[in-house]
Amino acid sequence: MGRVRDELGAEMDRDTEDASGPGSATSATPSFRLDVLLEELQDQVQRVRATQNRVHALLDAVLAIGSDLDLDVVLRRIVESATQVVDCRYGALGVVGEEGGIKQFITVGIDDETIARIGHYPEGEGILGLLIREPYTLRLPVLSDHPDSVGFPEGHPPMTTFLGTPVQVRGRIFGNLYLTEKSGGRPFDPEDEVVLRTLGAAAGVAIDNARLYDDARRRERWLAASSDLTRTLLSGADPTQVLHSFTATVRELSGADLVTLAVPVGDTGDLLVEAANGLDAERLLGLALPVGTSLAAKVFGSGETLVSGSLSDDARDEPAHAAGPRLGSAFLLPLGTRENVRGVLQVANRQGGPDFQQATIDMITGFAGHAGLALEIAEHRREAEQLLVLNDRDRIARDLHDLAIQRLFAGGLSLQSVLGRIADRPEAADRVRRVVEDLDDTIRVVRSTIYALRESDRVEAAGLRARLVAQAGRAAETLGFSPALRMSGLLDTSVTDDTAQQLLAVLREALSNVARHAHATSVDISAEVADGRLRLCVADDGRGMASATERRSGLANIRSRAESLGGSFSLSAGHPSGTVLEWSVPLTAGSR
Repeated sequence: MGRVRDELGAEMDRDTEDASGPGSATSATPSFRLDVLLEELQDQVQRVRATQNRVHALLDAVLAIGSDLDLDVVLRRIVESATQVVDCRYGALGVVGEEGGIKQFITVGIDDETIARIGHYPEGEGILGLLIREPYTLRLPVLSDHPDSVGFPEGHPPMTTFLGTPVQVRGRIFGNLYLTEKSGGRPFDPEDEVVLRTLGAAAGVAIDNARLYDDARRRERWLAASSDLTRTLLSGADPTQVLHSFTATVRELSGADLVTLAVPVGDTGDLLVEAANGLDAERLLGLALPVGTSLAAKVFGSGETLVSGSLSDDARDEPAHAAGPRLGSAFLLPLGTRENVRGVLQVANRQGGPDFQQATIDMITGFAGHAGLALEIAEHRREAEQLLVLNDRDRIARDLHDLAIQRLFAGGLSLQSVLGRIADRPEAADRVRRVVEDLDDTIRVVRSTIYALRESDRVEAAGLRARLVAQAGRAAETLGFSPALRMSGLLDTSVTDDTAQQLLAVLREALSNVARHAHATSVDISAEVADGRLRLCVADDGRGMASATERRSGLANIRSRAESLGGSFSLSAGHPSGTVLEWSVPLTAGSR
């Protein structure tokens, strides 16, 4: 601009000399040259003003993308600011995934209808893939002339000019900014390239700040959730309710569509969905997962975390919920330590949903590990409390055996000795005989109680009585109360293993039906061996016969088990309400 000023001054001096010189006249040529210089000066001023405006716009854009700490908002503002500063119609930011493809694509200038018509966002081929492989600024006057160009999908708007630059965060490529169709049909110039490169650098800083803020918030929520979980477990809360709360917390922390927790059933390694939260959670509760073939079973067996890009289509998994929702990105991890896996946690998004970031997987893995440790501590505490209860049970059992039964037995013998003396008084003798029978029945009940007190926590292999007690104890978790159990006869010595297994299966099915359909407040279980037969009776005070027949397949199984052993099965109405299930089979000739 100084040069123009000097040339203009010199030219004016020459014009003055020519005009004042002898014999000279005003010439058209000097005036023309003056007009040219003035036009050049005006162009220089316009360029300076344009550069100044662009610098101001660039500063405004940097302030805009750095004014928010929500990552999704920051990414969209980066694209919007780039299109405004460079003055173009279309803009996009492709976030690069760990495997080198595009895992997220944010666009500006294309409406939702066009996006839906195009279909899936680019996966990193053609020019976009070139920028991923070679992260350098690329400027093209005609996009289709480049040898790596692969064209556009059907429904895509036409694009000619192109400008792209990488966005780096802490020295690593986060993604690429893509701009097309500069206003007025002009090609992008070197100044546009410099501006976009500068904006890309500022975008990297803004993205880094947003990610750090997001990590800090996530860790804060994780610590708060871990503290709440530990406090709840150690306060003696119901573990089932704690697991439901745990899955809800995991879903909130991860932003997932569905979270399930499968736990082992018995010693077989079978897995059952104990808790679920999110999409179709109610349909998945209680679902049995295929043994050894599902991803959950593999995680339970190996103790390793598995990640899937499309869970419903994963070739490693045998679908355990074909009727459930179609799931996409997911990860499964063990709950507990590697040596003591207590369950398998599955976190998934619906098909077509976003992929889980590694930071999210790491956070949930840490939270699950903390939860597993808290569950183990709570279990040890419950075992210590249970040991105190068992010691009390042993003392009560001894007192009942040494005091109550002996006195009842002695009283019965005394009454029996009186019978001979009042044989001439039939009415009195009959009343004494009934009292003696009541005492005998009371002694049987007390003996069953003593046995239950002593055997309730022994292994199932100890005998049929112990297994019946354990089965009734487990049913209390689903019923909401402890069923009453009465046992009589030689259950441990007269019943074969096969028959005992059939009896336990029938009891499980009967108690399951009561828990799911009867809405009962009490259940009476009676198991006895008498007159060469094994009898089981399960009576409840629930809704009655209508609810009992809702699960016909379960009742059919119970009937089939009885008939296979040559026995019988009946279902009748209880009084005043409820249902009575009776199952009876003959004892085989060979006892154990």
